[in-house]
Amino acid sequence: MKINEGRVKQSAKNMISGFLYQTVTLILSFISRTVFINTLGTEYLGLNGIFTDVLSLLSMADLGFGTAMAYSFYKPLAEHDEDRIAALIHFYKKVYHIIAVTVTVLGLLCVPFLKYIVNTQEEIPNLTWYYLFSLANIVISYLFVYKTTLMTADQKDYKIVNIRMWATLTKTILQILVLYLTANYMLYIIIGVLTQFLTNAIASWQTQKEYPYIRNANTQTRVEKEVEQGIFNNMKSVFIYKLSGTLFSATDNLLISMLIGTAAVGLYSNYLMLSNKLLLIEQIIFSSLVASIGNVIARDSPEKRLQIFQAMQSASFIFCGIITAGFGLLANDVITVWLGKEYTFSMLTVIAVTVNTYFSCALQPLWIYRDATGLYMKTKYMMLAGAIVNIVLSVILGRFMGIAGIIFASAIARLSTYFWYEPKLLFHEYFNSRATGYYISILKNIGLLACVIAVLSYVFSGWVVTDWMTLILKVVVTAAVCSSIFVLAYCRTEGFQVIMNKVRQICGHTGR
Repeated sequence: MKINEGRVKQSAKNMISGFLYQTVTLILSFISRTVFINTLGTEYLGLNGIFTDVLSLLSMADLGFGTAMAYSFYKPLAEHDEDRIAALIHFYKKVYHIIAVTVTVLGLLCVPFLKYIVNTQEEIPNLTWYYLFSLANIVISYLFVYKTTLMTADQKDYKIVNIRMWATLTKTILQILVLYLTANYMLYIIIGVLTQFLTNAIASWQTQKEYPYIRNANTQTRVEKEVEQGIFNNMKSVFIYKLSGTLFSATDNLLISMLIGTAAVGLYSNYLMLSNKLLLIEQIIFSSLVASIGNVIARDSPEKRLQIFQAMQSASFIFCGIITAGFGLLANDVITVWLGKEYTFSMLTVIAVTVNTYFSCALQPLWIYRDATGLYMKTKYMMLAGAIVNIVLSVILGRFMGIAGIIFASAIARLSTYFWYEPKLLFHEYFNSRATGYYISILKNIGLLACVIAVLSYVFSGWVVTDWMTLILKVVVTAAVCSSIFVLAYCRTEGFQVIMNKVRQICGHTGR
C-alpha cells in the first residue's frame, strides 16, 4: 500500500502511544480492581458493570454522530478546507449540546427502574446518587467530543492518547488511595467525574491549539443544507448500527443481573476485562489505519483494496490465534492466582467468552473497512436483526444454561446474521469479487485454533498453577508456542509479507 510518509509516521505514533497507554492502563486496571474487590466486594463491582451498560444504552442518544462526524472530516482535511472544518465544528457543537441534554433527561427517567435492574442480596445505600454521578461522567464527554474527533480523523490521536494516559494514571492512583483509606464508593465515582471533565477540557484545548482556525466556528459559520442532510442520512444508518452494537454488548450484564444476580456481573466483568485488554492490542494497530484505508478506498483499484484487506486479515488471524488461545487456556489460571478460586467460572462459561473473543478479534479488519467505506449504510438492518436474535436467545439460553447461555447467545446471533452477510457485501461492492475465499480462510483459522487449544489443553492438563511465578512461566510458554504456530501458518501468505514490509517501513520512520 502506497501511503505518503506523513501518514506512515502518524500511524506509527498512534500505534506506539496506543500501546504505551494500554500497557499503563492494564497494570493499573489489575491493581485498581484488586483493591476494589478487597474493599467493596463483587456486588459493587457488578454495580459498576450495570451502570456502564445502562449508560451505554443511553449514549445511543448521540444517534451515531461520532462515526458520522469523523467520516465528514476526511474530505475537508485532505483538501485543507479550513472554512468547511470550522463550519462542521460549529454544527457538531450545537448537536452535541442537544445530545447532552437528551441523555441527561433519559438518564433521569431511568432512576425509578434501577431497583428492578440491580439484583443484590442486601440493599445498596445511595444507589440513586451513585447512578447520577455515573450519568454525569457520560454527559461531560459530550461537551468536548466534537473537537477531539477532529484529531482522530486527522491521524493525530496520539496527542489525545498521551493526555488520557496521564489522566488515567492520576485518576486510578487517586481512586486506589480513596478505596484503600476510606472504602468509599461515592468518592471513587466523584474522582472519576472530575478527572473526566479535566481530561476532556485539556484535550479540547489541545485540539484548538492544533487547529486554531476552528475558533472561527462562530454563529456566522454555517454548513450548507445539502451537507447537513448528507450527514443526517449517514447518521441514521450509523444509529441503527450503533443501536444494534449496543444491544449486543450492553444487554448481557443487565440480563445476568436480572436472571442470576448483580454479583455474577462482577465475576463476569473480570473475564471481560482480560478479554478486552487482549483485544485492544489488535484494535490499536488497526484503528490507527482507518483514515489510511479510507484513502485507499477513494483512490486505489479493487485489486489493491483486496490486497490490503488480505494483509490485515492475515495479521488478524495471527493475533486471533495468540489472543484467543491464550485467553481460553489461561483465563481461569489468571483469575485464580489474582483473586482466588472462588472468583472463577466453569469451563463451559470460559469457552463461551473465548468464542466471543475470537469473533471480536477475527472481524476487526472487516469492521475497519466497514467504517472506512460507510458499509454500515447497507448492512444496518442485518445488524439489527442480529441484536434482536441475541436478546431473545439470551433470555432463553440464560434460563437453561445460566451465564454461559447468555454469552453463547451473542456468538450464535453473530454467526446467523452479519458474520456471513457483511463480507459478502464488502467483497461485491468494493473488491469486485466473491467472498468464498474469505469464508474458507475463516474456517481454516477456526480449525487450526481449535486444534491448538485442544492439544495444549491436554499437554497442560497436569500443569497446576499455584502462584505468580508458575503463572508467568505458563503465560510465556503459551505465548511462545501459539505465536510460533500461527506465524508459521501464515508467514507464506502475500498478506503477511505486506504486513512485514509495513512494519519495517514504520520502524524506519520511527527510528528517525
